[in-house]
Order: sequence, then C-alpha cells, then structure tokens
Amino acid sequence: MRILIRIIINAVALWVSTLLPGISLTGSTWHKIGSLLAVAVIFGIINAVLKPIIKVIGCGLYILTLGLISLVVNALLFLLAGYLSDKLGLTFHVSGFWAGFWGALIVAIVSFLLSLLIPDRLEGKNND
Repeated sequence: MRILIRIIINAVALWVSTLLPGISLTGSTWHKIGSLLAVAVIFGIINAVLKPIIKVIGCGLYILTLGLISLVVNALLFLLAGYLSDKLGLTFHVSGFWAGFWGALIVAIVSFLLSLLIPDRLEGKNND
C-alpha cells in the first residue's frame, strides 16, 4: 500500500512539474494519467537504483560542493526519466537540462509537501 501511495504522490508531483516551460504531457486525460503513473514508477526506479550508486561514486563532489551537486544529479536523473519515457512511448517530455533542473526541484518540493499531508502509517495499524 505504501508503494502505491508513493507512486501516486510522485505522479501528482510530476503533473505539477508539467506546468513549467520545457516539460510537457500530451494526450487524452486517461492517457495522461497512465503516462504520469508510468513515469512515476520509472522515476522511482531510477532514484532507487542509480542515485545511491552516484552518491557513492561522487562522494568527493558531494563533500566538495556541500551537497549542491545533488541538484545537478537530480536534474540529470529527471532528464533520464524523460528520455526513458519518450523511448517507451509515453507522453511525458523534458526538453533540456534547465527544464530538468527546475522540474526535479518542483517534484522534490511537491512530493515532500504531499508526504507531510499523507501519513505513511494509518492510525492504530502497524504497517511493517
């Protein structure tokens, strides 16, 4: 259940990022929803697999830049998600680095805020 909630939160955050210039989502309403959910899964897999590897390999850069390199890494991972979604025939497009940079920043902020509003655990239940 927790994974499904995270996918929906990321899909909503990705939808908000499409309000920026350079990030687009085309198609009918149902096609857009399906594309957003699929891109949320792709983005989640990319972040779960590649981000830790990049952090380990680039540890020195993270220290040297006081963590600011993470903004560039997030932008590149967002661009990768847009590229993969394009190759898979989804209608989510990211047109360049700066669109990816701002899109990744918006996705991070919106998903953080939505995560605050939606609790991971339901009251009275242990979801371990």
